[in-house]
Amino acid sequence: MLEQLGINAKKAASSLASATTEEKNNALVKISKALVDNAEKIIDANKIDLENGRNAGLNQGLLDRLMLDEKRISDMADGCIQVSKLDDPCGKILETVTRPNGLVIKKVSCPIGVIGIIYEARPNVTADAAVLCLKSGNAVILRGGKEAINSNIAISEIMRDAIKDAGFDENCVQLVHDTSRDSSTELMQMKDYLDCLIPRGSKRLIKAVVEKSTVPVIETGSGNCHIYVDETADIDMAANIIFNAKTQRIGVCNACESLVIHSGIIDKALPVIKAKLDEKNVEIRGDKRAKAVCPDIKDATEEDFGTEYLDYIISVKTVDSLDEAIEHINKYSTGHSESIITEDKDNARKFMQLIDSSSVYHNASTRFTDGGEFGLGAEIGISTQKLHARGPMGLRELTTTKYLIFGDGQIR
Repeated sequence: MLEQLGINAKKAASSLASATTEEKNNALVKISKALVDNAEKIIDANKIDLENGRNAGLNQGLLDRLMLDEKRISDMADGCIQVSKLDDPCGKILETVTRPNGLVIKKVSCPIGVIGIIYEARPNVTADAAVLCLKSGNAVILRGGKEAINSNIAISEIMRDAIKDAGFDENCVQLVHDTSRDSSTELMQMKDYLDCLIPRGSKRLIKAVVEKSTVPVIETGSGNCHIYVDETADIDMAANIIFNAKTQRIGVCNACESLVIHSGIIDKALPVIKAKLDEKNVEIRGDKRAKAVCPDIKDATEEDFGTEYLDYIISVKTVDSLDEAIEHINKYSTGHSESIITEDKDNARKFMQLIDSSSVYHNASTRFTDGGEFGLGAEIGISTQKLHARGPMGLRELTTTKYLIFGDGQIR
C-alpha cells in the first residue's frame, strides 16, 4: 500500500513542480474555505479521537494537543490564507556567476520533491504540513499517530477534495491510514520514493526515525526548554515570563520545562515565581538550595533536569554563575529554545552566543518559537539539527537548490 502511495506522490510532485504561484495560492484558498465549511465534520471525528484518548489514559498535555474546536480549525484555515500571501520560495535566483569562458551559472531554489512526515497526536499538523508542502511545490505523504487517526482522515479527505477542485492531482497530499508500527517502519525505508522524512513528536519517536530511516531525515526535536533567571533579573518580569512559558499551553514543544536561577537572587525570586505558578497548580521539583528557599516543593532528581514533561511540572536548578547556567543548559537542553531574564546586557550577549540551541531569547517567553510568530506562516516543525534547516521551518526550508548553466557552445 505504501509503495503505491510513493508512486502516486512521485507523479503528483512532477506535476506540482511546474505549477504557477497563482495556481498554488488558489488551491490554498480552496483548502481554507473547505476546512471552515466542514468544521462540524472534523469536530465530530475529533470527538471520537478524544474519547479514545481519554479511555487510553492520555495525559492532559496530549489531550490538549489532540483537541480541535472551531477556533483551532479557524486558525488552520487562517494559516492557509497566510501561506498563500507569502512569497513563493521556488524559482528564486539566489546567485548568478558569469565565468571567463562565457558560461552563465545560476543557482535557483526548487522543491525537494516528495516529503514524508511522521507525527503523533497533533491533527493540526495534517493541515499545516500539507499547506506548506503544496506552496513549496512538494508532494507529501502524512503518517499520523493512532490517537488522531479519525481527525486526520477527515482533514486529509477535505483537503484532497479541495486540491482536486483546484485542478491539481489530489495525490499531492496523501495520508497513511495504517497506524501500525509496521507502516511507520516501512515509510522510513522508502528511499526510492521519499526525498526526505520529517518526524514530529516525542523524543522516542524522533530517535526511532533518526536511527532506523534510510531516507534523509530533518530532525525536529523535543523541547526541554530552559529559562535562566540571572542575578540582575527583574523578578516580576521573570515570574510573568515563566508563567506564560510554562502554563499558556503545556503540551507544546516550546513550553518551558526547566528553570535555572542564580543563587544571588533565588531567595527573592523563587517565592514570587512559585506564587505565580501556584495559580495553575504547577508542581515544582527543585534541588537542595531551591528547597531551602521553598521547603514545600518536591525533590528534583537528575532525570528531572532532562525531562520534557508536557504537564504542569517544572524543574529548578540553582547555579552560582552565568557560566554554570550555560554549562547546565547545554548539557540538558534538547537544542530547542532557551531564555535569559537579565538586566545585564553583557550577560545576555554571552548567554545568546554560547547557548547551543536553535532559538535563544533575552527577556522573552520561549513560547514565541513558532513559524507564525516568526512571520513564516504555518510551520512544518522546529528543527533542532544544524544542517540545512534550524529553528522554525517555513517555506524556504522546504526547498533545495539546483544550478542552471547557460552556454553558447562551450566545451571543456
